Amino acid sequence: MTATARTLFDKVWDSHVVAVRDDGEALLWIDRHFVHEGSHHAFRKLDERNLPLAEPELTFGVADHYVPTRGRPVVAPEIAEMIVRLSDNARKHGFRVFDLDDPAQGIVHVVGPELGLTLPGLLIVCGDSHTSTHGAFGSIAFGIGASEVAHVLMTQTLWQRKPNCMRVNVDGELGLFVSAKDLALHITAMIGTGGAQGHAIEYAGQAITDLAMDGRLTLCNMSIEAGARCAMVAPDERTIAFVQNRAFSPTGDLLNAAIADWRTLASDANAQFHRELRIDARTIAPMVTWGVSPQDALPITASVPHTAPPDTLAYMGLAPGQAFTNIVIDRVFIGSCTNGRLDDLRSAAQVLRGRKARVPGLVSPGSSTVKRAAEAEGLDQVFLAAGLSWVDSGCSMCVGMNGDVVAAGERCASTTNRNFRGRQGIGARTHLMSPAMVAAAAVTGRLADVRALTLLED
Repeated sequence: MTATARTLFDKVWDSHVVAVRDDGEALLWIDRHFVHEGSHHAFRKLDERNLPLAEPELTFGVADHYVPTRGRPVVAPEIAEMIVRLSDNARKHGFRVFDLDDPAQGIVHVVGPELGLTLPGLLIVCGDSHTSTHGAFGSIAFGIGASEVAHVLMTQTLWQRKPNCMRVNVDGELGLFVSAKDLALHITAMIGTGGAQGHAIEYAGQAITDLAMDGRLTLCNMSIEAGARCAMVAPDERTIAFVQNRAFSPTGDLLNAAIADWRTLASDANAQFHRELRIDARTIAPMVTWGVSPQDALPITASVPHTAPPDTLAYMGLAPGQAFTNIVIDRVFIGSCTNGRLDDLRSAAQVLRGRKARVPGLVSPGSSTVKRAAEAEGLDQVFLAAGLSWVDSGCSMCVGMNGDVVAAGERCASTTNRNFRGRQGIGARTHLMSPAMVAAAAVTGRLADVRALTLLED
């Protein structure tokens, strides 16, 4: 009897199924559970039932969403209380926490991979929608709600209905200054914010295998904006090289056995997907968003669509047919779990080096580790010389916390993942783009094609 061909997602899912109910839902074992300051409601449910944490060694706390980036003493009492509560819960229940005083503190979706907590073939959950980021390593990773967080704390398991599988093939090579962020916005604009709803995406093709791990993390991070439940990239030699010699990575014989297993994590040749999408990488240009949804994205060479909803145009202060390169900005932001990694900062610094920003801006590295590495390379001096602020790690202006906000009516070129109304502050107008494109906007004072900028002055 011939075994049924399976996708990468099938293989990882099947290896975590504990039981299946009559209605088809599966009880899954959870390998890593990340919690943050906002998880305190779930810990309260644990305490109300006087229950211990099921698996302290598989639970990791990270202070990221509400932490200040301009000086570590927390001024706001309600925020300080949440951060302290996370550390208190860690001491009480015996799990590892990366709090404000920890040298590895940062955004959870940056910290997990750089510490070796994120590994191929794992099942990872967190009370944050962008947990899909970790699928860049060939793991299944998705965000969960407060009640689900409590269930995992109590049992280290979770009931889930298996999603369908969708493969996105990106053939050929991405062009100059076309990044994983541009690819993610291109796909979201192509299929819409609900285009991948009910699906786990597997990315494949030359353009994907060519991406460094930082780029793969960006792509999987943004997949949630297209409605995906999660996203994955099959582990390869680049993945294996990345995860070795990290704080929590396996070593010795355990590492050798793990690598042998990781090399089996690929979709079988005849595996069937519920949907397939094929994209020519050469057709993708640097992208910007013009509206209030990540699907409102077009190449920088385009103009505001004449079909744009009037209420969206009113909120964004734009006119139909207005060229993107004529849109003046007020400030920039570089950072977040989408684009706060070292490669992202290098990309922005490449454009900013020797130039001055015409608008103010904030650069917040994705973790304290990234910050130290960037400073060792002198990237912080590039940003400061350009006139931008270099601050500590945290979610920062992505969620408009601790004064890191865009004022009402102001326009921000941002490397974040969402441009919803009020996301970066009440009345804020956000344009999503890559770090290089944000840097180009900073030095021109308007949305700009980074390719033209670099060719002009090279």
